[in-house]
Amino acid sequence: MGTSAGDRAGWVSGIGRHEDAGPGTEETTAPVSDIFDELQWRGLVAQTTDESALRQALADGPVTVYCGFDPTAPSLHFGNLVQLVVLRHLQRAGHRVICLVGGSTGLIGDPRPTSERVLKTKEQTAHNVGRIRDLVRPFLDFEGDNPALLVDNLDWTAPMSAIDFLRDIGTHFRVNQMIRKDAVATRLASEQGISYTEFSYQLLQGLDYLELFRVHGCTLQTGGSDQWGNITAGVDLIHRAEGASVHALSTPLLEDSSGTKFGKSEGNAVWLSADMTSPYAFYQYFLNIEDSSVVRLLKVFTDRSRDDIDALGRLSEEKPFLRDAQKALATDITTLVHGTTLAAAVQTASDALFGKGDVSVLDPATLLDATGELPGAQVVVGTSVVDALVAVGLVDSRNAARRAITEGGASVNNVRVTDPEQLLALTDFLHGRVALLRRGRKNLAAARLG
Repeated sequence: MGTSAGDRAGWVSGIGRHEDAGPGTEETTAPVSDIFDELQWRGLVAQTTDESALRQALADGPVTVYCGFDPTAPSLHFGNLVQLVVLRHLQRAGHRVICLVGGSTGLIGDPRPTSERVLKTKEQTAHNVGRIRDLVRPFLDFEGDNPALLVDNLDWTAPMSAIDFLRDIGTHFRVNQMIRKDAVATRLASEQGISYTEFSYQLLQGLDYLELFRVHGCTLQTGGSDQWGNITAGVDLIHRAEGASVHALSTPLLEDSSGTKFGKSEGNAVWLSADMTSPYAFYQYFLNIEDSSVVRLLKVFTDRSRDDIDALGRLSEEKPFLRDAQKALATDITTLVHGTTLAAAVQTASDALFGKGDVSVLDPATLLDATGELPGAQVVVGTSVVDALVAVGLVDSRNAARRAITEGGASVNNVRVTDPEQLLALTDFLHGRVALLRRGRKNLAAARLG
C-alpha cells in the first residue's frame, strides 16, 4: 500500500473528524500544469519513475492517481496524512484520485525491516477498514464534479483462487528482483528471515495497481519513499502484463533534525482519530515542533502561500520566542484533521492552560483532554489549597505551599490565591471534575474531584 476531519452532523463514526472541515475544495485550484512544481516546492516529491514523462502527463491531464492505506491499526497516523495531502493537491488540480483501503493487504502485512508482523484476524481487519474508510472521506471531495473514489482491494483479491493468482500474477514477477527490495533484503539477512506470506506482499500491491489500471485507467501511484519497492512492483507488473508505461511518485519520510521520524510521541504514533490521540494532544504536538522543522511542515501540511510561509519563516528566525510559525502550523493542521470547531476549542484550551484565558469557558471534553496528561491527584471538596498544592506535587511541603501563596505565586483556575487558608469549593472543580492548580508561570497540575 502507499502507507500501513464544525458540527453540522457531529462525529464521523466517532473517530475524530467533524464534517465542518469540508473536503478542501473551497480554495482556488492551481492549473493542472503547475501541480508537479507545487508538490516539489512543498517538499512532497522524493522519487519518480520518469520525472519529465510524469510532468508531461500531469500537464496534459487529467491523470488518475491512487494511494493505498493498510488497516493495520484502527486509525491512520501522522505519516499517512502526507499521502492524503498529496491526493488533495492532485484532486484540486483537476486529477482523478482513488483512495484504496487494503482489506486484503491488511490481512498480510507489509514486511517490516525488523520482524514479522502479528497478523490481524479477519474481524479485526474488517473493523479497521470501516474506521479508515470513514476517516479518509473528509479529506477529499467525494461529491463534486470530480469525485474521489474509495475502493477496497479485498473486492478483487477475495474471488481470485490461488492457482489464478500464481498463473496470472505470479508469472510476471522475478524472485531475483523481489529479494533486492530493501525490507526483504534486510529480513533475509536476519536470523528470523521472512515468511512467504510477507514476501508475497509486493505481488498483492502490484495486483492493486494492475486492477486499477485496467478498470479505472489509473496511471499514477503515490506513497512514502519507504514503499518505493512495492510501488515499482506495480509499475513493472503493468508493463509486463499490459505492455504499458505508468508512473510512480514517492514522498520523503519526514524527520526532525536528529533523524527521528515525525509523528512519534514517547514511542506512540500521533494518530488522526480523536479517540486515539486527542485533538488537544494533537495540537500541542505541532505547537512544540522545533524551529528548524516548522517551515518544512508548513509547506507540507498547510495551504499557505509561499509569501505567507516565507514571512513566518523570517519571523521564526528573528523572534523565535513568539512561536508564530508553530501556532500557524498547529492551528492549520488541527483544522485540517479535526475541523474548525475543535481546532478553536483546543486553541482556547491551550491559551487558558498557560494563563492567557478563562479556563471556565472550556467544554467538558476539551477540559479533560487538556488536563488529562497533567500531574495531579484526587482531592475532595473542602481540601485547603495548601494541601492540594502538596497533593498534586507542585510543592514539597505545606510550608512551601504557604510561601508560594503569600508570595503571589499560586493560583486556582488562573485566579491568584491570596489567602493561605482558602479551601477548594465545589465551584472550583470545573464541570464538577477538575481544578487547575498553578505554581509560578509554568508549573501546572490537576486537582481531580475524588
